[in-house]
Amino acid sequence: MQLQVSSEYSAAFMKSLLLTFLMGLPLPIVAQGMSPDLANLLDALKKDQDGQLTRMAQMMLGPNGGNKLFYFPTKDMPATPNQRGLAFKDVLFTTADDVSLHGWFLPVAKGQQLKGTVVFSHGNAGSIGHHLGFVDWLPLHGYQLLMYDYRGFGKSAGAPSREGLIRDAEAAFAYACSRDDVASGKIYSLGHSMGGAKSIAALTRAKVPGLRAVITDGTFASYEEMAEIMAGNFGKNLVSDEFAPRSLVAKLPAPLLMVHGSNDEVVPISQGKSLFAAARERKTFFEVKGGTHGDSLSRNHGEYRKKMLEWMEQF
Repeated sequence: MQLQVSSEYSAAFMKSLLLTFLMGLPLPIVAQGMSPDLANLLDALKKDQDGQLTRMAQMMLGPNGGNKLFYFPTKDMPATPNQRGLAFKDVLFTTADDVSLHGWFLPVAKGQQLKGTVVFSHGNAGSIGHHLGFVDWLPLHGYQLLMYDYRGFGKSAGAPSREGLIRDAEAAFAYACSRDDVASGKIYSLGHSMGGAKSIAALTRAKVPGLRAVITDGTFASYEEMAEIMAGNFGKNLVSDEFAPRSLVAKLPAPLLMVHGSNDEVVPISQGKSLFAAARERKTFFEVKGGTHGDSLSRNHGEYRKKMLEWMEQF
């Protein structure tokens, strides 16, 4: 039997496919690399006033199927620490649900006295090699560093999911604590963008011995609100707000520093301020004037890197 489909239905279905594709692009590409014509089309489609596009996308993706569109893993490794003159070791560790994760462990630079260990959780796109520039300066200032890839990213096994990535962050902290060169020392969490969301969730579920402070850079408050910013009601209706950072941040067991650029083109600074408002005291907010999603700490010759280091040394 041949299925008869109206032209109106077919057109709506194709629009729904387009929106679903656009939601699946890594956020920096959507914010910076989209042509004006495509941006205008997205703006028109995302209004979805009668809800028809949303219903079709839900049929394709399933309930809360848009959650998976937050992740854009790659397997390439465009940079490694030794290319920047930094010593490192490849490390492997396993999550509670038996997924093998890959990471890098970077000791402090020669001549530096060890001040603590930073566990870095990266953003939603690319492997750790894409994110090295966010943290390669820390070993030069006395902080050894654990970087890791979530499931499905880089050399890590598995496929990404919201719960899965939180388990990955939990496993990274557990692995750091298990190392002889970290045990009984100071541990700091640093998460960029989505990495801040995952680390907040992980640190409210499992105790991390030695945790001194939590730092986020360009992190959002709500998955639903980010989906709405990106794709209007269409996007908002495809995702859940389960494990939203704003609902968890007050449970953090350590002081919080939030860094956010005033010109963040991916996660509006209003998202950062909303998250900060929900946090309990022993919290600090650095608003970086002119800062974007990727340069808030590095701009102005690392002005806010220096401020961050000074803040860390309090704890």
